[in-house]
Amino acid sequence: LSQIDSMELLQTVSNGREASNQQAARTRPYSRIPESVKATYLPKSKVLIAEYKPVDKRSASVNGRRLVSDIFYQHKSQAEADALKFHQLKKRKKHLVFDKSPIHDWGIYAGEPIQAHDIVIEYIGEIIRQQVAEIREKHYERIGIGSSYLFRVDDDMVIDATKKGGMARFINHCCTPNCSAKVITVDKKKKVVIYANRDIVPGEEITYDYKFPIEAEKIPCFCGSKSCKGSLN
Repeated sequence: LSQIDSMELLQTVSNGREASNQQAARTRPYSRIPESVKATYLPKSKVLIAEYKPVDKRSASVNGRRLVSDIFYQHKSQAEADALKFHQLKKRKKHLVFDKSPIHDWGIYAGEPIQAHDIVIEYIGEIIRQQVAEIREKHYERIGIGSSYLFRVDDDMVIDATKKGGMARFINHCCTPNCSAKVITVDKKKKVVIYANRDIVPGEEITYDYKFPIEAEKIPCFCGSKSCKGSLN
């Protein structure tokens, strides 16, 4: 070939390569495109879907058991903390004062600073069955005592502090109380305790919400709080 022919041949080959790069994608030779390059052309939602790796059933089961275990130990640790506080209360009772109350007759007052979440006192009395409690409630109402000293523990157990009880039965109701009643389990036995919702200063009256069921015949409330509902029920 002459020098001119050789130059024309090289030019033809070069043009052919450029043309092959410009041809339709389906006629090009196969070559793998990296995933990172593909991702730049995908909408964001599709990128997230492409990156998602489904969790197999075994992993999901393990995660589920772990969650249940965490919840169990949280409840267990709370129960253990309550039991510890209860035993501490038995060793050293809070200093409480029995005195006249502007809410209703007599009340219980803090004789020392009480920290939030501390158990203030146990609600004790005669443990009776629900059927017995219903009979006693009617009897107490007939003689004018009322049922404010009956404390339901669960569906079958009630604590009656009407005639056999401690100082806790004199704690008055308040619509915005500084304490709450709580049922805890100690040594496999259910106990009712009154614990502080917040810090309580000496001289402050101890109160909790009786949570009486709503009835047509109202029992007036004299707690005097800004959020007083006007009645206990």
